Amino acid sequence: MKKPHHIAEPNLANKIADNKWEIWPKGLNIVWGDDPRYWNLEKDPHGNATLIQVSWLDVSGSVEVPKGKYRVTFEVQLKPDAFGWTGSPVLVMAKVGRKGQYQYSETTLNNDASKISVDVEVRDTNEEKKIYFGLYEVWSGKWKGGLVIKKVNVGPPNP
Repeated sequence: MKKPHHIAEPNLANKIADNKWEIWPKGLNIVWGDDPRYWNLEKDPHGNATLIQVSWLDVSGSVEVPKGKYRVTFEVQLKPDAFGWTGSPVLVMAKVGRKGQYQYSETTLNNDASKISVDVEVRDTNEEKKIYFGLYEVWSGKWKGGLVIKKVNVGPPNP
């Protein structure tokens, strides 16, 4: 039996410049992502992931980085027929190392294309230099759909 969750394909987290990475949707862990009733992952390795419907939005990933300040940015968009997002805040969360403390940013999605970000800092004192991040809406219990995930960027915050 095929597993229902999409497991990140590691070769889709690409370093594009010094201290900058882009992670395509297939490079992310997507709960229910391998079940076509819930998600549509385009065949193209750099293609979008489109949410059909879920009540539990859980999309996560990680990237190994050197010390420094980073911004994790999810590039997303709601389709015109999107539903279930009203009154359902979405969180972008990130932490350094498995034992790190999450930083988060909360937003409400609307019909405009959005970039949802959170900042973290990797210090010399961190045992692990990996940023773990995710996009979540698991609290409302409402069914939602129509979210398009384009990619995730990890890099220094803009000055």
